Amino acid sequence: MKSQGILLSIVCCLLFVVAFAQERIILLNEGMWQADNGRLTYFENGTVVSNQWFRDVNGYKLGDTPNDIIQVNENLIAIAINWSNIVQFITPDGTAVAATEDIPNNRRLCTDGSYVYVTSYGHECETVNGTVYFDKGFVAKIDISNFKVVATCEVGWEPEGIALYDGRLFIANTGGYAEQEFDHDFETTVSVVNAATMTVEKTIDTGVPNLYGEMSQSGRYLCINSPGDYYEIPACGLVFDCEKALTSNDCFVKFDYPATYNTTTLDGKFLAIGSAFSYITGEYEFSYLTIDPCAMIKTKGQSGLEQTLPGTLRADFMNMDQPYGIYVNPYTGYIYGTDAGSFEGAGYLFQWTPEGQLLGKHKVYINPGHFLAIPPEGYYDGISDAPRLNDKGQMINDNYVYDLSGRKISAEANSSFFIFHSSFPKGIYIKNGKKILNNQ
Repeated sequence: MKSQGILLSIVCCLLFVVAFAQERIILLNEGMWQADNGRLTYFENGTVVSNQWFRDVNGYKLGDTPNDIIQVNENLIAIAINWSNIVQFITPDGTAVAATEDIPNNRRLCTDGSYVYVTSYGHECETVNGTVYFDKGFVAKIDISNFKVVATCEVGWEPEGIALYDGRLFIANTGGYAEQEFDHDFETTVSVVNAATMTVEKTIDTGVPNLYGEMSQSGRYLCINSPGDYYEIPACGLVFDCEKALTSNDCFVKFDYPATYNTTTLDGKFLAIGSAFSYITGEYEFSYLTIDPCAMIKTKGQSGLEQTLPGTLRADFMNMDQPYGIYVNPYTGYIYGTDAGSFEGAGYLFQWTPEGQLLGKHKVYINPGHFLAIPPEGYYDGISDAPRLNDKGQMINDNYVYDLSGRKISAEANSSFFIFHSSFPKGIYIKNGKKILNNQ
């Protein structure tokens, strides 16, 4: 029995090492706005390999204020570089392959594997038909076969978060320039756009102003933040049901805490760090939340929200000068967070186990805020050889469906709808470690 226990311990340790060895994170450091000093940090197996990874690989700077990064497919990553007005495309080894220009003040990204969609605060965009002017903000559709903008769609003022569900784009509008431009108020709407035709199908008024910041997705559910108006209207958050939104405007639940920085866990919940700022007091107030979106929607907000985070995360974030990001590796469950400090000097990257045990603190660059986990070796060409592991190193057979970037597509285990619905993007999905083809 003793020898069996020792053997089991050795096996568990080996599995832990294997899971940990898959940790490869790209961290976007925004740098200082208008200083043209955005950088990429490359983090692998518990070590910061480089804090200027893009420059190391390509020999030139990344650009001014990068603020989103996504995996497009096996060979392509997209980065929204806000003040440089470009979407930069790189390979997983960091090599720059193309840059789509003239998307002014671009913000957030999503993809269906063939196209990249990006929100823009700007009022004009160069398209295949010439310059198109908008009264408000817009979404641009980039064809990754040639990296050209092939369509645009006007949405609300200063659109921010964007997500794809069932062939529709869901865009959180902010109206964030209301105080500067004076010709419009804060937005309270989510625009629903047909991704194929790039036309607005409906606009849902949440009654909550300024839907700004990180927007995480768990299948049909979105976590949306509102910082309020920074004066009289308090910050809060929303759980938004994309499935319900297709047929009803009664598709969201409001909760009385901000969710400024949020992420999706392997079991489909949201972890959120809320930062509420008031110009009246000049102070920040923080909240720390675990949100079960399915429970929140089903109970209309009566359950599904806890003011806690796994392990020591809450205490560790409370000890930071300025929490600036939170992320769960969708392949392994390891948790990451960042501290921006003074916003003017070096920040820090923190790493925790899936249970929330702090593993390390690493010095990075200015304003580190956005993350992307690189898929484990063999993820695309041999899914069964690189299974998703839980924190004990065991393969996860959870009956959920995931896309090739590791994002959970179904929020319930009964996932046939997401595979066979005719309007859902064609392509390859993963269920219980096996590839499933949606060719409808």
